[in-house]
Amino acid sequence: MATNSGATKSIGEQAGPTGLAASGNDAASKTGAPAAGAEGMKVKSEKELERERKKAEKQAKFDAKKKGSASTPAAALSSKSKEKKAKAAEKAAEETLPEYVEDTPFGEKKILKSFDDPQYKAYNPIAVESAWYSWWEKEGFFKPEFTADGEIKPEGKFVIVEPPPNVTGMLHIGHALANALQDVMIRWNRMQGKTTLWLPGCDHAGISTQSVVEKTLYRKEGKTRHDLGREKFVETVWEWKGEYHEKINAVLRKMGGSFDWTREAFTMDENLSAAVTETFCTLHEEGTIYRANRLVNWCTQLNTALSNLEVENKELTGRTLLDVPGYEKKIEFGVIIHFKYPIEGTEETIEVATTRIETMLGDTGIAVHPDDERYKHLVGKKAVHPFITGRLLPIFADTYVEKDFGTGAVKVTPAHDPNDFTLGKNHNLEFINILNDNGTFNEHGGPYQGQKRFDVRYTIQDDLKALGLFVDKKDNAMKVPLCEKSKDVIEPLLKPQWWMKMKDLAAEAMEVVKNGEIKILPESAEKSYYRWMEDPQDWCLSRQLWWGHQIPIYYAQVDGDTSYDTDEKLWFAGRTEEEALEKARKALSGKTFTLKRDEDVLDTWFSSGLWPFSTLGWPNATHDLEKLYPTSMLETGWDILFFWVARMIFLGKKLTGKVPFTEVYCHSLVRDSEGRKMSKSLGNVIDPQDIIHGISLQDLHAKLLSGNLNPNEVEKATKYQKTSFPDGIPQCGTDALRFALVSYTTGGGDIAFDIKVIYGYRKFCNKIYQATKYVLGNLPADFVPQKSAKKTGKESLAEKWVLHKFTNASKDINRALEEREFMRSTNIVYHYWYQSLCDVFIENSKAIIQSGTDEEKLSALNTLYTALEGALTMIHPYMPFLTEELWQRLPRRQEDKTPSIVKAAYPVYDAEMDDPASEEAYELVLGVSKGIRSLMSEYSLKDEAEVYIQAFDSTSQSTVTAQTQSIKSLCGKSVSTVQILGASDSRPAGCVPFSVSAAAVVYVRVTGRVDIDNEISKANKKLQKTHQGIDKQRKILDDPDYKAKVSEALQEVERKRLADLEAEQRGFEETIKQFEQLKLE
Repeated sequence: MATNSGATKSIGEQAGPTGLAASGNDAASKTGAPAAGAEGMKVKSEKELERERKKAEKQAKFDAKKKGSASTPAAALSSKSKEKKAKAAEKAAEETLPEYVEDTPFGEKKILKSFDDPQYKAYNPIAVESAWYSWWEKEGFFKPEFTADGEIKPEGKFVIVEPPPNVTGMLHIGHALANALQDVMIRWNRMQGKTTLWLPGCDHAGISTQSVVEKTLYRKEGKTRHDLGREKFVETVWEWKGEYHEKINAVLRKMGGSFDWTREAFTMDENLSAAVTETFCTLHEEGTIYRANRLVNWCTQLNTALSNLEVENKELTGRTLLDVPGYEKKIEFGVIIHFKYPIEGTEETIEVATTRIETMLGDTGIAVHPDDERYKHLVGKKAVHPFITGRLLPIFADTYVEKDFGTGAVKVTPAHDPNDFTLGKNHNLEFINILNDNGTFNEHGGPYQGQKRFDVRYTIQDDLKALGLFVDKKDNAMKVPLCEKSKDVIEPLLKPQWWMKMKDLAAEAMEVVKNGEIKILPESAEKSYYRWMEDPQDWCLSRQLWWGHQIPIYYAQVDGDTSYDTDEKLWFAGRTEEEALEKARKALSGKTFTLKRDEDVLDTWFSSGLWPFSTLGWPNATHDLEKLYPTSMLETGWDILFFWVARMIFLGKKLTGKVPFTEVYCHSLVRDSEGRKMSKSLGNVIDPQDIIHGISLQDLHAKLLSGNLNPNEVEKATKYQKTSFPDGIPQCGTDALRFALVSYTTGGGDIAFDIKVIYGYRKFCNKIYQATKYVLGNLPADFVPQKSAKKTGKESLAEKWVLHKFTNASKDINRALEEREFMRSTNIVYHYWYQSLCDVFIENSKAIIQSGTDEEKLSALNTLYTALEGALTMIHPYMPFLTEELWQRLPRRQEDKTPSIVKAAYPVYDAEMDDPASEEAYELVLGVSKGIRSLMSEYSLKDEAEVYIQAFDSTSQSTVTAQTQSIKSLCGKSVSTVQILGASDSRPAGCVPFSVSAAAVVYVRVTGRVDIDNEISKANKKLQKTHQGIDKQRKILDDPDYKAKVSEALQEVERKRLADLEAEQRGFEETIKQFEQLKLE
């Protein structure tokens, strides 16, 4: 016997959009689709239900990967032999396809080929995705539409300025995720009729681009930027920018991004550079930007200052040897060294400790706690530096010192340590910089001048030992600051730089989030935003680079004046050199001076902070700025909330008086299938093009060799690729990639990327393709769909059911997108396609179309058209190419002149289609037919099946009676007879039951066709399992906390579930009894 505990589930129901089991032909495979695992949830409160849904899905995916479970669709081919057969079939299928040739002239509307064409018999993403984008772009479908008088359309506006990718190289899967999410939002809003703009562009990415170009230059030519000189090097970077900007845009087009390319921007375009200059000059003139000689994070490899956010802190638990650029041997970190300073004029010494022993060459004082009895007699005295002749270190008291920590005495290096900097200021210590910009010791390093800093780290220990001043060295947990780009160990250096005051700006940036002007999602990202903004440090704007916006400020060197350039009175900002000169003349009236522009460039994030409004024309009063600013949404990674998002907010408010956007959505970070962060050195960075087109393992390896990785990194990356992609990456196409990435997005934790999930969605694309192909094949050549999608009143129960499913899916997906529940939105459209349209309605409509009356056929065809057209428009924002290809093949409704699905209306809820009664009735039909098929399968009954349906209430009785022919159709030709029984009728002899629900049960005659003893044993096992389910369900319903927390509606769901289980129990008990009786017959 078989039972159905989820009585209302439809035929072919899947666990979720990642649980794919597509059938039908596919150009790349004839096997079931691999995908990630299923999800299971327990009903609690509404909020708990949503949380557990997300948690369960993530856990299921994790478990499936860990166990290689064959129960999940992703591991459907459990044996090696099956996998080999599947791969062989895929390869054979791919080899049979001739190379695709596109006949459509570039920019013209695609010439649609027949489904009989070899390239179109099965889903082939190369053929499907060809030609459409250039036509979309040429037709201007992506440009924002205004009213005749230039105003925003009545439907409203939706604007996104794309977070500009860096021109450092090619795009990776993280970019693909961000662009998929943004394009879904853009296309969805455009289909709602709004004035919609997605503005594209690229960032010059100063330090990143200069670094990668320098590496490439050295690898190819053995030259440094200094060999070329500034002008020639900058020309080289512009050439790089041109090449990679073009490549990036090609990928964005390949991904289907509906950008308005006529508004494309680059952060170093003339108009955007003018905005940078205007901003700097304005903020300098009002005093928000100032110059100061402070400690900065210095990268000796890149020869530039860095912000705190450009520094990675590596955690060490003790002694560790690390690779440092410029050194052949690994360098020791994670130790603390104790040594002694002699006290002037005495035999005493004072013991201090440090994790950076080489910095003792810059020591200018020693601090102790004023209450420390051990050192009170030394306060006011001086220690003698053992290596720098004549340098004496005053010993002073300060409560900053923790007397019970370490030796209680602290060496102070004001020019090379942030904490010591403050002590030095407070006690008027000498600030001595001991390092050159390249990390060697300067003239203040005494006998170590010219030596590299970490070479001196070892030499100075030996020299201290020789003097008897070395005490010991111990393991010490610590953080080592590393340059994010070069991985060099950061040195705090004293440098005159340009700074921006942050306190007031940050306070206002926090306020606009608190008062709701800007909404940040998810909540965890908002909390991070507040944490970063609560205690902001002033922003160091200067970068000692050649690529970027040169700071628009000039130093006036007055003849005969030896003032150092930290004197801010001698610096003059200017939008032009003439403006700066005029300011200098007024300030230095009567003096002779030479004006010289600052050679430094601005931090990249300075220009990026202006992106939402500089791209729309600011500081000029343009139409775009007036109508499209503030923008609607910023979609980005949470890891650059402070880097970029916060700076856009406070600069936007400061310069325009408005917030730059009203919503920030932070997507998760994409990690590899092992949960590791993607990095070039690991070889796990995925190029979206490799997923779209497919790539062999050999070619993956070749791409590693063409990059800037060192041999060790290449070896590590090659190993990873062999493990993760032993057969390369299969061709998946753009639409499958986009849909998969959106389906990953929960607004929660990081994404564990798995190529099998994307390939599974390629199967989903095939399902859509085959379904549409079938429908088009069954529409008469002269078929013209009815004028509107409204119901006519002539629909069959199945038609009412699918229209009900469609309108509710429309309502649910719009709500999901409004709430930024991206994974939920993919679940909705996936289930509509699979469960409602393909597996049920298309299958059931076959009988009507083949044998119904003319009126029934026409109604079924119109409903089929409405359900399919709606399904295509519903999924279009996720799969733009496939939907356009198929939508263009559909006949148009009367008076419908829509040129492209891009401009079609998005489905919305229609109350007339909402028909819960028909849904309930047809779910019973589906449940009954499923029960019949299940029994026939379980007992291997392949033909001549005698079926009985017993309904226990009048409504169910009427439904199954009226739908007898439909039930037979859904069960196939193997059912010979169907008889309807009343509630009081006795159970038919010689039959086994299937409990559909508390409302109905089906019976199939098995006398003489099964092993009765074996069936009794199976029924007993199932009965025991049902008992366990009933006990569990009763425990849930009897829990006082459950009754208090959960809504009445959800409790009713659980009560219904219990009733179904109890019906199952009765059915099993009756089955056993019946089989026992059958033995006696």
